[in-house]
Amino acid sequence: MELKKQKNRTKRKFEINGYTIEDRFRGLDRETKIEMLRKMFQIRHFELQTEQFIIRGMIHGTCHLYIGEEASAVGTIYATKKDDYITSNHRGHGHCIAKGADLNLMMAELLGKSTGYCRGRGGSMHIADVGSGNLGANGIVGGSMGIATGAGLTARMKNNKKIVICFFGDGAANEGIFHESINMASVWQLPVIYLCENNIYGMSTPMQEAFNIKRISDRKISYGIDGLTIDGNNLVEVYNTVSHFQRECRRGRGPVLIEALTYRWKGHSKSDAQVYRSKEEVSEWMKRDPIKIYSGELIERKIITRKEIEDIENRARDDIKKAADFAKSSPFPDPETIEEDVYA
Repeated sequence: MELKKQKNRTKRKFEINGYTIEDRFRGLDRETKIEMLRKMFQIRHFELQTEQFIIRGMIHGTCHLYIGEEASAVGTIYATKKDDYITSNHRGHGHCIAKGADLNLMMAELLGKSTGYCRGRGGSMHIADVGSGNLGANGIVGGSMGIATGAGLTARMKNNKKIVICFFGDGAANEGIFHESINMASVWQLPVIYLCENNIYGMSTPMQEAFNIKRISDRKISYGIDGLTIDGNNLVEVYNTVSHFQRECRRGRGPVLIEALTYRWKGHSKSDAQVYRSKEEVSEWMKRDPIKIYSGELIERKIITRKEIEDIENRARDDIKKAADFAKSSPFPDPETIEEDVYA
């Protein structure tokens, strides 16, 4: 995504698809910038470990990996406040980790252990951590959009200045609830950022076969709201864009529709043969690794060295290994508790 610097160099503003965005990333302290890189590495290695558990048959049910999309989750969530809300989707491990989840509890949940976030009942697609503001993932395409809109209405009625980030994919943008939710949020000016992680394919269907528009963000026109398309693999661009619009939402000028262009390196789910895309296409997108892009940005800005990056990745590997060991050693739920936490 092309960013054009304006002549005003003192405030470092950029123009992104017609919107003037300030480089607020520049004002972050060094510790936060490095923490964002550590989160990206944690997501990457959490998913690599998850893939190994899938191969070994230790995770039951389907599972959707987030590898290649790390900048979208981390850049977005770090641009908001800790007590803001998010809703997630079936590809939600990255969102959960970026929001500050306990890696041990996450991994235990994936393995169906009683020490998991949902006591082993939810699994990969239904992790929630309400205490951190994560209102949960779910396996229904577009299912979180209604939840996010309801949370936005709550924030508006309570006037608590909180906002909601609603993560969803390009496939969900063709669900009826997409239109109903954004229309309601527009009419009531709810503080919701609808963030579409467009990874090019809705399961196996290319976006160009499912939409008759160039950009999903173009749908903003129908609802009279702001919206734009950004490079979802560029953490700095994601951070600056979401930082700009979260302030607008808090001022009662929401909602907004942001489309983050990104790409999943792995199949849609563990059973995906990936016959619909070429190895050359995947290879080209892997050259735009969001972690390498962000690492290069930090090196260029003289914030970190390559040796420090290696150390951060090694620590992230250790974090995931500890989480995996915790999950493997945790007990499965007692069969006698099978009727607990069941509400239907």
